[in-house]
Amino acid sequence: MISAISWVPKGASKPVPSVADLPSKEEIEEIVKSGGMERSVDSDEDMDDQYDNNHGVDDDVDDDDGEKLDKPAKSSKDTESEAQFEHITNGLKELDMDHYDDEDDGFELFSKGLGDLYYPSNDLDPYLKDKDDDEDSEDLEDLTIRPMDAVIVWVCEEPGDDSELNTYVHHEIMIFEFPLCTAWMDCPIKGGDRGNFLAVGSMEPSIEIWDLDVIDEVQPCMILGGIAEKKKKKKKKGKKKETSVKYKEGSHTDSVLGLAWNKQYRNVLASASADKTVKIWDVAAGKCDITLEHHTDKVQAVAWNCHAPQVLLSGSFDHSVVMRDGRIPSHSGYKWLVNSDVESLAWDPHTEYSFVVSLEDGTVKGFDIRAASSDPASESQPSFTLHAHDKAVCSISYNSSAPNLLATGSMDKMVKLWDLSNNQPSCIASKNPKAGAVFSVSFSEDSPFLLAIGGSKGKLQMWDTLSDSAVSRRFGNYRKPKSQPVS
Repeated sequence: MISAISWVPKGASKPVPSVADLPSKEEIEEIVKSGGMERSVDSDEDMDDQYDNNHGVDDDVDDDDGEKLDKPAKSSKDTESEAQFEHITNGLKELDMDHYDDEDDGFELFSKGLGDLYYPSNDLDPYLKDKDDDEDSEDLEDLTIRPMDAVIVWVCEEPGDDSELNTYVHHEIMIFEFPLCTAWMDCPIKGGDRGNFLAVGSMEPSIEIWDLDVIDEVQPCMILGGIAEKKKKKKKKGKKKETSVKYKEGSHTDSVLGLAWNKQYRNVLASASADKTVKIWDVAAGKCDITLEHHTDKVQAVAWNCHAPQVLLSGSFDHSVVMRDGRIPSHSGYKWLVNSDVESLAWDPHTEYSFVVSLEDGTVKGFDIRAASSDPASESQPSFTLHAHDKAVCSISYNSSAPNLLATGSMDKMVKLWDLSNNQPSCIASKNPKAGAVFSVSFSEDSPFLLAIGGSKGKLQMWDTLSDSAVSRRFGNYRKPKSQPVS
């Protein structure tokens, strides 16, 4: 399943990404202590916990007074963590990477008369040297990202097949928790003028920041929020465990469902959470600056205005969309009521006054903020309503070059293109991309008519929308020069 897609602007990636160093013993120990390596088996542990409760099995726990019960000193979870740590350290020790390049002493040939075929090192062997040079050259060519290459990041359970266009997987990043949302950003976290980072939200209350210019990295370069300490207790035999959780300062306390990076204030990231709040983060400082609590249910989506970067939209399962303007912090904001759960939001990149919201009931509504009222009792009417799909519209994407061209993706397995001209929207093209239920659609800004599609089947799909005659006829004059292959 592909749950989120993010395009990386051309030229933002390093030509040749660096390779991460092997983790030290201390780093491995920290990963194990943090529980990162145990997350993949959480569901199995939950089933084990349920089994224990049903069958009256006691675990190694503390009593209410903090004194140890008459149980073994280490829990099975601690033993498993130590075993994982020992397995990793033994593996690194066996590889003996510190002496990997050392030559073996006392080398002897198995037969006589072949001494002239032996060279003290591969560098002196002309045959091996040429072969190694060729292989290194090929590897470097495969690793190189050219300035005109289009790069896209998608998150999935496992890599799917390549799309119909010329694509290949450049490198992979293993993430312990399945990602729910992503946002690319170039905030220079590691110094310099710009970076190449991906913010990732998941079922955890933390936000992970990954450096896309580093290959084989095992840990994010930064984590915003998250759990500081977790402790399980069981009061009495046969009762459910009680979990005491301490969160880091400013952290969300539930899943992170939506992310939005501010392109003008490049150190600012907004996040939406199942804890009913929206948080605004200073990524450079690694802290939460503002917490907004204006929804009464899970917040699914956030979006910054392209033209007024201080203006933020948020959409919730409480059937509302709220707009806050950072230039007027004392103002409570504006609210629009809709008739279903909010799935996604998007500002029109061609005007600062319009946005669209997609809903769980299959509709898409457009609003003009100039018609908004600060009176909570009054209900603003949408500029238009699209009865777009038979099921939830999970994702929407505006075309950055062609005004009024909107893409929608739905649980009904369809992707549709809409012409929103003159407030009389019409569907001009549709496609079943064979991706299953569609969770994410995204137009590229560098190649505006190239639409990336991700769905339940885990296969990244690409649609050259100008290949459709109706799209070409209406929007072909906004065509840009032909793009390079996607990486």
